[in-house]
Amino acid sequence: MIYATAVIIIAIIVIAFVLAKSIRIVPQAMTMVIERLGKYHKTLRSGINFILPFFDRPRSVIWDFPVSDSEKTKRKSVWIDLREQVYDYPKQSVITKDNVSIAIDALLYFQITDPMKSVYEVANLTKAIEMLTQTTLRNVVGKLTLDECLVSRDDINAELCRILDEATDKWGVKVNRVEIKDIEVPESIRIQMEKQMTAEREKRAAILTAEGEKQSKILEAEGFEESEVKKATGEKDAAILRAEGIAESTRLKAEAEAKAIESIKNAFGNDSNYAEYLRAIRYIDTLKDVFAGKDTKTIFMPYETEKAIGSMGVLAEILREKGV
Repeated sequence: MIYATAVIIIAIIVIAFVLAKSIRIVPQAMTMVIERLGKYHKTLRSGINFILPFFDRPRSVIWDFPVSDSEKTKRKSVWIDLREQVYDYPKQSVITKDNVSIAIDALLYFQITDPMKSVYEVANLTKAIEMLTQTTLRNVVGKLTLDECLVSRDDINAELCRILDEATDKWGVKVNRVEIKDIEVPESIRIQMEKQMTAEREKRAAILTAEGEKQSKILEAEGFEESEVKKATGEKDAAILRAEGIAESTRLKAEAEAKAIESIKNAFGNDSNYAEYLRAIRYIDTLKDVFAGKDTKTIFMPYETEKAIGSMGVLAEILREKGV
């Protein structure tokens, strides 16, 4: 009886131990690679999983985690984190195309997409990614000058991300982005850059001032030219209008005189003495102009005054005949 009870207890303990070894509870966003007799068997998913005890065992992986710029820590674990991970790598000394030594601090965001490749395709995934990032950073920055590095961070980030993503695809890793945190420039170079920027600002200010003065003079000249053109156009239009007025006045005066002559001609009828009448009227108008407003003692009579007086006599005779 006692022997049977002991056997039952031992059996229960063995079954419990076997069940404990057979059950693997995997947290969310975590996974585990299982080997059966030393060969890859399967990758566990989140939740409850069952394995064969003594035949199946989880594969351990080594992860390097940077603690500071000079210290790192290694951790051996059977768990593989599937979340996006951020690695802040130590500052890397890089020489630019124009032979300037700078220190670059970069951040790498990556995510494991294939746990089996991350375990079997590379010995130490984080160490491999770090070394690959450093060498790629040297290659990319080495093609650029210092000024290009300072103003082209986005281009550098995009190029690093593209190269690293292609290189780590065989390791089952997806590089989402690379960010350059800081670029340290030597103190002597920094002072020279500040002087250069100051000189550049002064140069731009002088150029803007000169361009402003030039534009002002151009606008002033254009305004003066436009004013002179409008003035000349106005004078031209005024002269044309005056000439047209004089011409119109002369035309109307001539038409009036023609009508007056025609009326006089009609009044005389067939009598041809109307010409003498008109001549007399002309002489009278001339005498008015001679005597008008002149305080003179000597008056010079026209050469044909006698003819004019005779014409006036004829005019009087004609008017008497007409009964005027």
